[in-house]
Amino acid sequence: MTSSPEAAPAGSAGLFDDVAFDVFARRCASRSALENITGRWGVLVLAALHDDTYRFNALRRRVDGVSEKMLAQTLHTLERDGFVVRTVQRQIPPRVEYSLTPLGRDTSAKLLELIGFLEHRMDEVVAARDGYDSARD
Repeated sequence: MTSSPEAAPAGSAGLFDDVAFDVFARRCASRSALENITGRWGVLVLAALHDDTYRFNALRRRVDGVSEKMLAQTLHTLERDGFVVRTVQRQIPPRVEYSLTPLGRDTSAKLLELIGFLEHRMDEVVAARDGYDSARD
């Protein structure tokens, strides 16, 4: 925990009152971590790695649509934040694998709950979109 200016003000009411970070504060480290997790590719990479270890190209195939550059960038960011571990096997050619840290596993479990919730409620989302679009025509 920290007492930096990015930390939540003492006595502030919120969901996690015992935590010294405040994701709503512009410069709080928790905000950038949340952005890294919930960015376009972060959620999908963490969810894909939840059940298995992947090599780079296999992970790229699993996360359909991600470019090589964006996958590499996402993996580096998630590794820096402590969610992903990169393991290099000493062999020829070198074998590099990506897996989740305990923090990454806990985080991906929460994300999978959200993904499951969303997938089960997509009929409602599609109906809302259709209604919105119809009203705009």
